[in-house]
Amino acid sequence: MLTRKQIDLLKLIHERMEREGVAPSFDEMKDALDLRSKSGIHRLITALEERGFIRRLPHRARAIEVLKLPDALNRVEARVIDGGAPPPKSQPAAALPVEAAALSLPVMGRIAAGTPIEAISEQGTDIAVPGTMLHGRAAHYALEVQGDSMIDLGINDGDIVVIREQDSADNGDIVVALVDGHEATLKRFRRQNGMIALEAANPAYETRLLRDDQGHVQGRLVGLIRSY
Repeated sequence: MLTRKQIDLLKLIHERMEREGVAPSFDEMKDALDLRSKSGIHRLITALEERGFIRRLPHRARAIEVLKLPDALNRVEARVIDGGAPPPKSQPAAALPVEAAALSLPVMGRIAAGTPIEAISEQGTDIAVPGTMLHGRAAHYALEVQGDSMIDLGINDGDIVVIREQDSADNGDIVVALVDGHEATLKRFRRQNGMIALEAANPAYETRLLRDDQGHVQGRLVGLIRSY
């Protein structure tokens, strides 16, 4: 199972190949997927290659072979985009390995780990999550991280975070907070002098202090999924 970003990138590569016969550059991929750095594209490309959807051809600039497409996209035959060696025989589609007790969670959109953005958007796709990440009978959902304000805690741009729905938090919890009713952000939660402190884990970002009526906890981070 692919994340929404992985599907979007695979679609972009396939459509550009069909139209122009060459894959987009990493800069074009970054801009098209609205990522802040090319490192996020490297992670997505690697994930697609590991899952058998594409193959990078060594020593050839922008040389990518699409081996298969997910059900969400039209199926096409494998094709080498730079006119090099003939494509190898495609291997049977292999499902992404997950634990036997894994459950499917909706990826509800993107969450800012940086300056707050507009509140979480509508559901995009689903992702398989190990059952050990889920706590009790509370509802859970997943979000894609955008930004680097939590990088010192190992939460990177492009990661998928698993969130347990709840409206309260303890000091030190990493939470999804809704700010002024329309901005959502991922930060460490603390009570400080009668205010809500939303702390970043990156010295480039300042702690944000809010009144109780300005910030509302929407959920607590209970797991993280990363594609390499």
